[in-house]
Amino acid sequence: MRARRVSETAYLYDEPGPRARRRIRIASAVSVLVLAGLLALALVQFGSRGQLDADRWTPFLSWPIWEYLLVGLRGTLLAAAVVAVLGGVLGVLLALGRLSPVRPLRVLCTGFIEVFRTLPVLLLIYLMLFGLPAYGINLPVLWKLVVPLTIANAAAFAEIVRAGVLSLPRGQSEAGASLGMRRLQVMRAVVLPQALRAVTPSLVVQLVSLLKDTSLGYVVAYTELLYRAQVLSSYNRLLIQTFLVVTLVYLVVNGALSALASRMRRRTTRTAAPVAAAVPPQQGAPAPTVEAPRG
Repeated sequence: MRARRVSETAYLYDEPGPRARRRIRIASAVSVLVLAGLLALALVQFGSRGQLDADRWTPFLSWPIWEYLLVGLRGTLLAAAVVAVLGGVLGVLLALGRLSPVRPLRVLCTGFIEVFRTLPVLLLIYLMLFGLPAYGINLPVLWKLVVPLTIANAAAFAEIVRAGVLSLPRGQSEAGASLGMRRLQVMRAVVLPQALRAVTPSLVVQLVSLLKDTSLGYVVAYTELLYRAQVLSSYNRLLIQTFLVVTLVYLVVNGALSALASRMRRRTTRTAAPVAAAVPPQQGAPAPTVEAPRG
Protein backbone atom coordinates (compact mmCIF):
# COMPACT_ATOMS: atom_id res chain seq x y z
CA MET A 1 0.00 0.00 0.00
CA ARG A 2 2.87 2.36 0.83
CA ALA A 3 4.56 1.69 -2.52
CA ARG A 4 1.30 2.27 -4.36
CA ARG A 5 0.75 5.62 -2.66
CA VAL A 6 4.27 6.70 -3.56
CA SER A 7 3.80 5.67 -7.19
CA GLU A 8 0.52 7.61 -7.40
CA THR A 9 2.02 10.86 -6.09
CA ALA A 10 5.48 10.63 -7.60
CA TYR A 11 4.36 12.51 -10.70
CA LEU A 12 3.38 15.49 -8.52
CA TYR A 13 6.29 15.77 -6.10
CA ASP A 14 9.01 13.74 -4.42
CA GLU A 15 7.86 11.88 -1.32
CA PRO A 16 9.33 13.75 1.71
CA GLY A 17 11.55 11.78 4.04
CA PRO A 18 11.24 11.54 7.84
CA ARG A 19 13.29 14.68 8.45
CA ALA A 20 11.34 16.68 5.88
CA ARG A 21 8.03 15.48 7.32
CA ARG A 22 9.16 16.54 10.79
CA ARG A 23 10.06 20.01 9.51
CA ILE A 24 6.69 20.26 7.77
CA ARG A 25 4.86 19.36 10.99
CA ILE A 26 6.89 21.90 12.99
CA ALA A 27 6.26 24.64 10.39
CA SER A 28 2.54 23.82 10.35
CA ALA A 29 2.33 24.00 14.15
CA VAL A 30 4.20 27.33 14.22
CA SER A 31 1.93 28.74 11.50
CA VAL A 32 -1.19 27.70 13.42
CA LEU A 33 0.13 29.32 16.60
CA VAL A 34 1.01 32.55 14.77
CA LEU A 35 -2.42 32.73 13.15
CA ALA A 36 -4.12 32.03 16.46
CA GLY A 37 -2.07 34.80 18.09
CA LEU A 38 -2.97 37.27 15.36
CA LEU A 39 -6.64 36.34 15.67
CA ALA A 40 -6.54 36.80 19.46
CA LEU A 41 -4.80 40.17 19.02
CA ALA A 42 -7.43 41.27 16.52
CA LEU A 43 -10.24 40.26 18.88
CA VAL A 44 -8.63 42.19 21.71
CA GLN A 45 -8.32 45.29 19.52
CA PHE A 46 -11.91 44.97 18.33
CA GLY A 47 -13.13 44.54 21.89
CA SER A 48 -11.22 47.57 23.17
CA ARG A 49 -12.82 49.72 20.45
CA GLY A 50 -16.33 48.42 21.06
CA GLN A 51 -16.56 46.50 17.79
CA LEU A 52 -17.68 43.34 19.60
CA ASP A 53 -20.64 44.97 21.39
CA ALA A 54 -23.90 43.10 20.98
CA ASP A 55 -25.75 46.08 19.50
CA ARG A 56 -23.34 46.06 16.55
CA TRP A 57 -24.07 42.43 15.69
CA THR A 58 -27.77 42.05 16.46
CA PRO A 59 -28.83 43.74 13.17
CA PHE A 60 -27.41 40.73 11.32
CA LEU A 61 -29.88 38.48 13.08
CA SER A 62 -32.76 40.09 11.15
CA TRP A 63 -34.03 38.61 7.91
CA PRO A 64 -34.22 41.87 5.86
CA ILE A 65 -30.45 42.34 6.05
CA TRP A 66 -29.79 38.73 5.05
CA GLU A 67 -32.33 39.00 2.26
CA TYR A 68 -30.51 42.07 0.99
CA LEU A 69 -27.15 40.24 1.07
CA LEU A 70 -28.55 37.04 -0.46
CA VAL A 71 -29.72 39.02 -3.49
CA GLY A 72 -26.08 40.00 -3.97
CA LEU A 73 -25.00 36.38 -3.51
CA ARG A 74 -27.49 35.35 -6.16
CA GLY A 75 -25.97 37.90 -8.53
CA THR A 76 -22.50 36.56 -7.73
CA LEU A 77 -23.53 32.97 -8.45
CA LEU A 78 -25.33 34.01 -11.64
CA ALA A 79 -22.30 35.83 -13.02
CA ALA A 80 -20.01 32.95 -12.02
CA ALA A 81 -22.29 30.40 -13.68
CA VAL A 82 -22.48 32.34 -16.95
CA VAL A 83 -18.70 32.84 -17.02
CA ALA A 84 -18.11 29.17 -16.19
CA VAL A 85 -20.26 27.98 -19.10
CA LEU A 86 -19.00 30.48 -21.68
CA GLY A 87 -15.40 30.37 -20.49
CA GLY A 88 -15.43 26.57 -20.36
CA VAL A 89 -16.68 26.20 -23.93
CA LEU A 90 -14.28 28.86 -25.23
CA GLY A 91 -11.44 27.33 -23.23
CA VAL A 92 -11.98 23.89 -24.79
CA LEU A 93 -12.02 25.43 -28.27
CA LEU A 94 -8.83 27.39 -27.54
CA ALA A 95 -7.12 24.27 -26.19
CA LEU A 96 -8.06 22.29 -29.31
CA GLY A 97 -6.88 25.18 -31.47
CA ARG A 98 -3.53 25.31 -29.69
CA LEU A 99 -3.12 21.56 -30.23
CA SER A 100 -4.21 21.79 -33.87
CA PRO A 101 -1.74 20.82 -36.61
CA VAL A 102 -2.91 23.88 -38.59
CA ARG A 103 -0.18 26.41 -37.89
CA PRO A 104 -2.18 29.69 -38.33
CA LEU A 105 -4.91 28.43 -36.01
CA ARG A 106 -2.36 27.20 -33.48
CA VAL A 107 -0.49 30.51 -33.49
CA LEU A 108 -3.72 32.51 -33.15
CA CYS A 109 -4.99 30.47 -30.21
CA THR A 110 -1.58 30.47 -28.53
CA GLY A 111 -1.35 34.25 -28.84
CA PHE A 112 -4.85 34.71 -27.41
CA ILE A 113 -4.09 32.47 -24.43
CA GLU A 114 -0.73 34.01 -23.63
CA VAL A 115 -2.00 37.59 -23.91
CA PHE A 116 -5.13 37.25 -21.81
CA ARG A 117 -3.45 35.07 -19.20
CA THR A 118 -1.11 37.94 -18.37
CA LEU A 119 -3.52 40.90 -18.51
CA PRO A 120 -5.19 41.87 -15.22
CA VAL A 121 -8.92 41.22 -15.15
CA LEU A 122 -9.51 44.70 -13.75
CA LEU A 123 -7.87 46.22 -16.84
CA LEU A 124 -10.23 44.24 -19.08
CA ILE A 125 -13.20 45.46 -17.05
CA TYR A 126 -12.06 49.07 -17.41
CA LEU A 127 -11.72 48.59 -21.16
CA MET A 128 -15.24 47.19 -21.23
CA LEU A 129 -16.52 50.06 -19.06
CA PHE A 130 -14.80 53.03 -20.68
CA GLY A 131 -13.34 51.81 -23.98
CA LEU A 132 -16.26 50.22 -25.80
CA PRO A 133 -18.85 52.95 -24.98
CA ALA A 134 -16.57 55.42 -26.75
CA TYR A 135 -17.24 53.44 -29.94
CA GLY A 136 -20.97 53.19 -29.37
CA ILE A 137 -20.94 49.73 -27.75
CA ASN A 138 -22.63 49.83 -24.37
CA LEU A 139 -23.45 46.39 -23.00
CA PRO A 140 -25.77 45.66 -20.06
CA VAL A 141 -24.21 45.75 -16.61
CA LEU A 142 -24.06 41.96 -16.26
CA TRP A 143 -22.17 41.56 -19.52
CA LYS A 144 -19.73 44.33 -18.65
CA LEU A 145 -18.56 41.94 -15.93
CA VAL A 146 -19.15 38.62 -17.69
CA VAL A 147 -17.28 39.37 -20.93
CA PRO A 148 -13.91 40.31 -19.31
CA LEU A 149 -14.13 37.40 -16.86
CA THR A 150 -14.99 35.01 -19.70
CA ILE A 151 -12.00 36.12 -21.75
CA ALA A 152 -9.59 35.83 -18.82
CA ASN A 153 -10.92 32.52 -17.52
CA ALA A 154 -11.16 30.98 -20.98
CA ALA A 155 -7.39 31.33 -21.29
CA ALA A 156 -6.95 29.59 -17.91
CA PHE A 157 -9.43 26.85 -18.80
CA ALA A 158 -7.64 26.31 -22.11
CA GLU A 159 -4.32 25.65 -20.41
CA ILE A 160 -5.92 23.25 -17.94
CA VAL A 161 -7.62 21.29 -20.73
CA ARG A 162 -4.45 21.28 -22.84
CA ALA A 163 -2.48 19.91 -19.89
CA GLY A 164 -5.08 17.16 -19.50
CA VAL A 165 -4.84 16.21 -23.16
CA LEU A 166 -1.05 16.13 -23.11
CA SER A 167 -1.05 13.98 -19.97
CA LEU A 168 -2.81 11.10 -21.72
CA PRO A 169 -0.73 8.32 -23.27
CA ARG A 170 -0.26 8.51 -27.03
CA GLY A 171 -1.77 5.06 -27.26
CA GLN A 172 -5.22 6.56 -26.77
CA SER A 173 -4.98 8.57 -29.99
CA GLU A 174 -3.27 5.74 -31.84
CA ALA A 175 -6.00 3.30 -30.80
CA GLY A 176 -8.67 5.62 -32.18
CA ALA A 177 -6.73 6.15 -35.40
CA SER A 178 -6.33 2.39 -35.82
CA LEU A 179 -10.13 2.10 -35.84
CA GLY A 180 -10.31 4.43 -38.82
CA MET A 181 -11.40 7.50 -36.86
CA ARG A 182 -10.35 10.93 -38.02
CA ARG A 183 -8.26 13.21 -35.83
CA LEU A 184 -11.24 15.34 -34.83
CA GLN A 185 -13.30 12.24 -34.03
CA VAL A 186 -10.49 10.81 -31.90
CA MET A 187 -10.19 14.08 -30.00
CA ARG A 188 -13.94 14.42 -29.48
CA ALA A 189 -14.82 10.81 -28.63
CA VAL A 190 -11.64 9.39 -27.07
CA VAL A 191 -9.12 11.96 -25.86
CA LEU A 192 -11.21 14.91 -24.71
CA PRO A 193 -13.59 13.01 -22.37
CA GLN A 194 -10.66 11.36 -20.59
CA ALA A 195 -8.74 14.65 -20.39
CA LEU A 196 -11.70 16.52 -18.92
CA ARG A 197 -12.26 13.77 -16.38
CA ALA A 198 -8.61 13.92 -15.33
CA VAL A 199 -8.51 17.71 -14.90
CA THR A 200 -11.95 18.14 -13.32
CA PRO A 201 -10.45 18.94 -9.88
CA SER A 202 -8.29 21.67 -11.43
CA LEU A 203 -11.33 23.07 -13.22
CA VAL A 204 -13.22 23.25 -9.93
CA VAL A 205 -10.28 25.07 -8.33
CA GLN A 206 -10.41 27.55 -11.21
CA LEU A 207 -14.10 28.04 -10.45
CA VAL A 208 -13.13 29.11 -6.92
CA SER A 209 -10.85 31.78 -8.39
CA LEU A 210 -13.62 32.77 -10.79
CA LEU A 211 -16.10 33.17 -7.95
CA LYS A 212 -13.70 35.51 -6.17
CA ASP A 213 -13.14 37.53 -9.35
CA THR A 214 -16.86 38.32 -9.54
CA SER A 215 -16.27 40.67 -6.59
CA LEU A 216 -14.86 43.07 -9.21
CA GLY A 217 -18.46 43.67 -10.24
CA TYR A 218 -18.53 46.69 -7.93
CA VAL A 219 -16.51 48.53 -10.61
CA VAL A 220 -19.43 48.34 -13.05
CA ALA A 221 -22.06 48.67 -10.25
CA TYR A 222 -23.24 45.11 -10.81
CA THR A 223 -25.40 43.77 -7.99
CA GLU A 224 -23.12 41.16 -6.50
CA LEU A 225 -22.29 40.29 -2.91
CA LEU A 226 -19.42 42.73 -2.32
CA TYR A 227 -21.29 45.61 -3.95
CA ARG A 228 -24.29 44.95 -1.71
CA ALA A 229 -21.99 44.86 1.31
CA GLN A 230 -20.57 48.27 0.41
CA VAL A 231 -24.04 49.77 0.07
CA LEU A 232 -25.22 48.15 3.32
CA SER A 233 -22.18 49.32 5.31
CA SER A 234 -22.68 52.89 4.12
CA TYR A 235 -26.28 52.68 5.35
CA ASN A 236 -25.92 51.00 8.74
CA ARG A 237 -22.43 52.39 9.54
CA LEU A 238 -21.26 48.90 10.52
CA LEU A 239 -18.31 48.57 8.18
CA ILE A 240 -16.30 45.93 10.03
CA GLN A 241 -19.29 43.80 10.97
CA THR A 242 -20.76 43.86 7.47
CA PHE A 243 -17.56 42.84 5.74
CA LEU A 244 -16.82 40.16 8.33
CA VAL A 245 -20.24 38.63 7.65
CA VAL A 246 -19.65 38.81 3.89
CA THR A 247 -16.22 37.25 4.40
CA LEU A 248 -17.91 34.38 6.21
CA VAL A 249 -20.29 33.91 3.27
CA TYR A 250 -17.37 33.81 0.83
CA LEU A 251 -15.56 31.33 3.07
CA VAL A 252 -18.57 29.01 3.14
CA VAL A 253 -19.14 29.08 -0.63
CA ASN A 254 -15.50 28.86 -1.65
CA GLY A 255 -14.79 26.32 1.07
CA ALA A 256 -17.55 24.10 -0.31
CA LEU A 257 -16.05 24.33 -3.80
CA SER A 258 -12.54 23.64 -2.47
CA ALA A 259 -13.80 20.61 -0.56
CA LEU A 260 -15.49 19.37 -3.73
CA ALA A 261 -12.22 19.79 -5.65
CA SER A 262 -10.28 17.86 -2.99
CA ARG A 263 -12.81 15.07 -3.01
CA MET A 264 -12.75 14.82 -6.79
CA ARG A 265 -8.94 14.87 -6.79
CA ARG A 266 -8.83 11.95 -4.35
CA ARG A 267 -11.35 10.04 -6.43
CA THR A 268 -9.39 10.74 -9.62
CA THR A 269 -6.17 9.57 -7.94
CA ARG A 270 -7.79 6.34 -6.81
CA THR A 271 -9.25 5.56 -10.23
CA ALA A 272 -6.20 6.61 -12.26
CA ALA A 273 -3.93 3.72 -11.29
CA PRO A 274 -1.69 2.60 -14.17
CA VAL A 275 -3.15 -0.12 -16.33
CA ALA A 276 0.12 -2.01 -16.16
CA ALA A 277 -0.35 -2.50 -12.43
CA ALA A 278 -3.65 -4.29 -13.01
CA VAL A 279 -2.76 -6.29 -16.14
CA PRO A 280 -0.23 -9.13 -15.78
CA PRO A 281 2.78 -8.98 -18.10
CA GLN A 282 2.44 -10.83 -21.38
CA GLN A 283 4.08 -14.19 -21.85
CA GLY A 284 7.68 -13.77 -22.86
CA ALA A 285 7.75 -10.11 -21.84
CA PRO A 286 10.57 -9.12 -19.50
CA ALA A 287 9.56 -8.53 -15.92
CA PRO A 288 9.71 -4.90 -14.78
CA THR A 289 12.78 -4.02 -12.78
CA VAL A 290 13.19 -1.41 -10.10
CA GLU A 291 16.50 0.32 -9.82
CA ALA A 292 17.89 0.46 -6.30
CA PRO A 293 18.34 3.95 -4.92
CA ARG A 294 21.87 5.27 -5.16
CA GLY A 295 23.77 6.17 -2.11
